[in-house]
Amino acid sequence: MKEIPYPHVKETLYSEQLPNGLSVYVLPKEGFAKTYATFSTKYGSMDNHFQVAGGEDIKVPDGIAHFLEHKMFEEPTGDVFSQFAARGASANAFTSFDRTAYLFSATEHIHENLVTLLNFVQKPHFTEESVEKEKGIIGQEIKMYQDNPDWRAYFGLIETMYHKHPIQIDIAGTIESISRITKELLYDCYNTFYHPSNMNLFVVGGVKPEEILELVKKNQAGKDYKPQGAIQRHFEEEPPSVKQREKVAVLPVSLPKCLFGCKEPEQTAAGNGMLKRELTMRVLLDVLLSPSSDIYQKLYDEQLISDNFGSEYNIGENYAFSVIGGDTKDPERLIATVREEIDAVKEQGVNNDDFERSRKKKIGGFLRQLNSPEAIANEFTKYRFKDIDLFDILPVYERMTLDDVNARLREHFNWNQLAASIVRSEQG
Repeated sequence: MKEIPYPHVKETLYSEQLPNGLSVYVLPKEGFAKTYATFSTKYGSMDNHFQVAGGEDIKVPDGIAHFLEHKMFEEPTGDVFSQFAARGASANAFTSFDRTAYLFSATEHIHENLVTLLNFVQKPHFTEESVEKEKGIIGQEIKMYQDNPDWRAYFGLIETMYHKHPIQIDIAGTIESISRITKELLYDCYNTFYHPSNMNLFVVGGVKPEEILELVKKNQAGKDYKPQGAIQRHFEEEPPSVKQREKVAVLPVSLPKCLFGCKEPEQTAAGNGMLKRELTMRVLLDVLLSPSSDIYQKLYDEQLISDNFGSEYNIGENYAFSVIGGDTKDPERLIATVREEIDAVKEQGVNNDDFERSRKKKIGGFLRQLNSPEAIANEFTKYRFKDIDLFDILPVYERMTLDDVNARLREHFNWNQLAASIVRSEQG
């Protein structure tokens, strides 16, 4: 067992890689009543074309990672949720662009719940009948999201930005794509991506690392996993330009929804280089567009935005883009005003006081996050699959400079890379 101290945040992480390849991490939080555990695989909606080293090239229908997540909770004896509930635990799962996570939180029976988590994720049960039934359930979910204006605006923006990168694909897929999912394809994906060498287990809370690691080792020793080669993910080359400038959807909304942002034409940063890029953009967006910023105040005074206006930055394997916007009475004027105001900041550069205020705000937010087992677990796993250590966030913020932020301001806001997604009540 490896002990990794982080004196700058007064935390100690315990880790070990088991013989079958599973990486186990335990972060004890003395005095915490709640324990939170995530069992995650580096497998998300983008992974639709792949092969294991030495194996055959496989292409699968869009939405299969999400479909597989749904099916994992089904067992021959019933639904596994009831087993967690019987011990007072709350269980859940989610699929993102690049990972699938199964999780529970509990204040008691931690060991029993942990064994249940490991066992059900590592023992799939798919039948042709249950797969066909699930198509109807997920089909209804897809239709529900197609009627959700916020979801349509968000994924509409990604579709507008990207030509070929699979990030443009809705995580749940389409009704047509999931119709092609079979029991055999589910097992192909499961056997590839749910191998322990592609997964990690993270446990945080009022636990003893030695006990957790011993329990997990014993559990894994009783399962037979053969070594697996590296997984090769195939992506088509993505053109640097945006696919189209604007996409408009028509839904019954009281106010139009407008999301816009810039697609970065090239994203090759990895590890801490990727982390610095992400955190610098977070600080920059806070400086420019947070409720305390001059731009936000101007937009609010001109009644171009409401309280749901916001911004974010997303970065991952071969993609990076910003998202800005919310409800607005005039999408075109909102976009034009934000462009003008950001161009004005570009000319002068970011004010140092504004930079320091936002940087310290982000540091404070990160430190508060360390009091939440849920936030720690979800963020740790997200970064671990990108070869980033969650606890490197604080040093990166501390070393960040005004020059870093101004460089990102000039690099990112290239209006040739701007795309917009608008949801209106009628075609304009």
